[in-house]
Amino acid sequence: MTLPKAAPRWVQPVTALRIAIIVTVLASWEALAASGLLYRDVVPSLLAIGKALFNLLTVPDMPVDLSRFGLEDTKIPAIYWHLYVTFYEIAIGMVIGGLSGLVAGIALGSSRLLRQAYEPLLYYLGPCPKIIFFPVMIMWFGVGPGSKVAMGAISCFFPVALNVAGGMREIDKVLIRVGRSFRANTWQMVTKIYLPAMRHPMINGIRIGLGVCLIGTLLAETKLSNSGVGFLVIQAYSLFNMPLMYALLIVLFVIAIGANALIGRFGGLDDIKRS
Repeated sequence: MTLPKAAPRWVQPVTALRIAIIVTVLASWEALAASGLLYRDVVPSLLAIGKALFNLLTVPDMPVDLSRFGLEDTKIPAIYWHLYVTFYEIAIGMVIGGLSGLVAGIALGSSRLLRQAYEPLLYYLGPCPKIIFFPVMIMWFGVGPGSKVAMGAISCFFPVALNVAGGMREIDKVLIRVGRSFRANTWQMVTKIYLPAMRHPMINGIRIGLGVCLIGTLLAETKLSNSGVGFLVIQAYSLFNMPLMYALLIVLFVIAIGANALIGRFGGLDDIKRS
């Protein structure tokens, strides 16, 4: 007796539905661009966006000084420098905000007094748009990358702290009693019991924190900056270069998907969803 072979991955119902949605969205976009219902170039054609994306990634328009390495000066596409600036700000913001949120979440989850005193404040401040703090960040950290890092850190802090605090409450009390019966110190409790037991809530908090950190950093770059992807987006918008603006958004979209998938793979969440 032979079992029927599973259908190829690309013809699975979920994959087919995803492909159908993407094709429908692209066809609707192209139809809207050709209809002339909106102002000219507000919705550019897919060909125009593709050409702008190709030029964005391949046309060298930024000089690079390599004389200190004994090499001749060259040019690279400017997008790579601006991506580096944005990635640097997001990475530092994620480290600061993520670690701060982790410490705060563990403290709130392990102490009833701290939880009752401070967790409501996190719930009240969490939904507030963090861009309202940007003028304060400018006064504290200046107009350079410091204020953008601070925006990313404060955006990342709240989802990580709230998810970790919730994960702490879901830890099996037996595990905590076992750790205390072996007289484990605070560091051992955190590394041997707390973190392994709440891996999934912590990873979920990091995934959400990455998204809001990206939003906060890019918003800060659009407000006051001379480098970064956010600066390129607002510059393209100011010049009404819509194909370039959409090309930049596609780059950000692809990078965000890749980073989110990488974090999910690291946390093992994708395997859980498949099972």
